[in-house]
Amino acid sequence: MAEAHGCPTTPPHWRDRAACIGEDPEIFFPLSDGLAAGADARAAMAVCRRCPVLLDCRSWAVEHGEDDGIWGATTAAQRRALRRAGHDTLASPVYVRGEAGDTQDE
Repeated sequence: MAEAHGCPTTPPHWRDRAACIGEDPEIFFPLSDGLAAGADARAAMAVCRRCPVLLDCRSWAVEHGEDDGIWGATTAAQRRALRRAGHDTLASPVYVRGEAGDTQDE
């Protein structure tokens, strides 16, 4: 209603537009950390790849050191690699397409 009177409203947070809203949270926290985790990770990655806020989600997870689960179609190991490489790789086509391979922390 405030918008009708010319007062701007706060734009929705990126999380409010995420494709994972309403999905089972368990699929985003597979037992294995790698992309080879099988069906657990594939289900989450499929949701992420159709998400309009994939890069916002990924950026948030990298910037906040999120070390659990799938965020922005990346595993925790991939996000650690992104943090080490710097944020300029966040929009890398390899990560957007999900072809990052077996980026694992030792």
